[in-house]
Amino acid sequence: MKTATSQTQRLRQTIEDEIVDGRLAVGARLDETQLAERFGVSRTPIREALLQLAATGLVETKPRRGMVVSAPEPGHLLEMFETMAELEAACGRLAARRLTPELEAELKAALAACVQAAATGDPEAYYGENYVFHTVIYRACRNDFLCGQALALHRRLSPYRRLQLRARHRVGQSLAEHEAVVAAILAGDGLAAADQLRRHVLIQGDGFSELVANLRALDTSAA
Repeated sequence: MKTATSQTQRLRQTIEDEIVDGRLAVGARLDETQLAERFGVSRTPIREALLQLAATGLVETKPRRGMVVSAPEPGHLLEMFETMAELEAACGRLAARRLTPELEAELKAALAACVQAAATGDPEAYYGENYVFHTVIYRACRNDFLCGQALALHRRLSPYRRLQLRARHRVGQSLAEHEAVVAAILAGDGLAAADQLRRHVLIQGDGFSELVANLRALDTSAA
């Protein structure tokens, strides 16, 4: 079961990368049989990977066409990020009040890993450590339900959060925001931690415009 799950995750990641990179154009049909032959697997993990991608909005089902690469609707995407911002703010506020010595050590280690990844200049390497950083904060709130909700939405938004990190100077800005978040949590300042995380996640103004512009650019370049 674990092997099958890992295979599905690898396939999902590969297809997601090709969509985000523009190698699979918006509107392109995703044929299960062709993809299975290409990756040398059965259709089952391909189908599961496509269903997971459909949950993020990167893939949708079209009548008489089956699964196709889809373009996110900007308004809906903004609403999801607004919700994510509030969930993370709640996690940060509680984490500042409930941080244990063990989770404090994990948080510091996660921030150090982000620093090292940022130094490489590779947005993908940084995203991997960024994901770990946020999951530590979710667990540090010590509310299993809230942690689960935050993690689920984070995963759903992962393609777009990854894409954001490709914007110029975004990795450096993100790291500075992480440092401010950790400082607030370690100081036990729940309001500051919540505010820092809310602003860190929320896409608005120029940040959201850049994300939409990047998404549209993928469509144009792939056409």
